This record gives sequence, structure tokens and C-alpha cells, in this order.
Amino acid sequence: MRTITVSEMVTLDGVMQAPGDPDEDRDGGFEQGGWVWPYSDEVSADAVEDGLSSSDALLLGRKTYDIFAAYWPTATDDVELADLMNSIDKYVASRTLDEVEWQNSTLLEGAVETAAAELKEEPGEDIRVIGSGELVQTLMQHDLVDEYQLMVHPLVLGSGKRLFGDESIQTDLQLVDTQTTGTGVVILTYGLAEEAEATR
Repeated sequence: MRTITVSEMVTLDGVMQAPGDPDEDRDGGFEQGGWVWPYSDEVSADAVEDGLSSSDALLLGRKTYDIFAAYWPTATDDVELADLMNSIDKYVASRTLDEVEWQNSTLLEGAVETAAAELKEEPGEDIRVIGSGELVQTLMQHDLVDEYQLMVHPLVLGSGKRLFGDESIQTDLQLVDTQTTGTGVVILTYGLAEEAEATR
């Protein structure tokens, strides 16, 4: 069975909203977007690329899909990463899109939790979720996440959309790997704890 890995950039207080650009997501009046860039370095870039290289599919929500599809097909800053993003299979969960045009993209049909569970049953490598906050909440609620890779930035924003909110279900995890970048970002990889795995 394939695994679903949620890969997120978060602040110390758990905010995941708009890491890449000030206009990425201004929901709720959020004006602190683009917070990830002062902490970017070669170690964090390698971690992102390694995660993509170990996956053969992305599972994306509509907002993240729109952001990626507007950038990566013509990106020239990092050709190797652009090639990875453009060539990997992408599955898009959306209630509003009628079609997806970015190469190797497929629009999921029906309930996303059913479609994601079916993808896990197919042969292949890791399925990676990046961003896609609403989608991640749905996957967590239906016990479909197998691993979390969290890039925790040494920054407190105090407001914004959080990865784990009041409605998150209790999940026992075990630390699989940890790495620290030169800018103080801690990359934490958690899998399901053995006790939780035994009851699945």
C-alpha cells in the first residue's frame, strides 16, 4: 500500500498560511505571507527536492494547485526542481474546477477521502501533500495520513491558518528523522506510532 506524506512549512506556533508569497493566501486578513524566504538555505532546498524525488505523486487542494500551476510550467530559477514538479503525477481535489491543464494533472472525482484511499491502494511510491490546508484537514479526519514532514521555522506569527487546530483528532506519532538547517529550521519527520499502526 502506498503512503501519504503531508509535507509542510510551519512556524513555531504552527501557522502554515502563505509561506511563499505575500499574496498567496490573504484569507482572514492575513498580511504576513512570504515568511519562509529569510530561512531558506541549501539544506532546506535539498530536503524539499529529496521529498519530491522519493514520491511519484502529489495530492493537492485547489488553491495550492492554482499557485503551483501558475508558476512551475515556466519556472527558470531552479530547472531541476521545475522538471520534478512538472513531470510528477498530480491529483487535484476540488469542488469548483471542471478541468486541470498543468501537465500530468488529474482532477479527482467524488469524495476526496474515497479518492485518496483508492490512490493509496494503487501500486507506486509515496504520495506527497504540500500546502493544501483544507485537504490536509480532510485527510487527517479520515485517518489517511501516514507520515508528516514538518519544516519548523524559528518564527512566531501569532495568527494564521494552522496545520493542527482545535478540530484535529488525537494521533500518536513517532519521530523518524530530524535535521537542522543553518538558519535554525528544524525538519521533523513523524510516522504513525507502533501502537496506532497496530490498530489500523
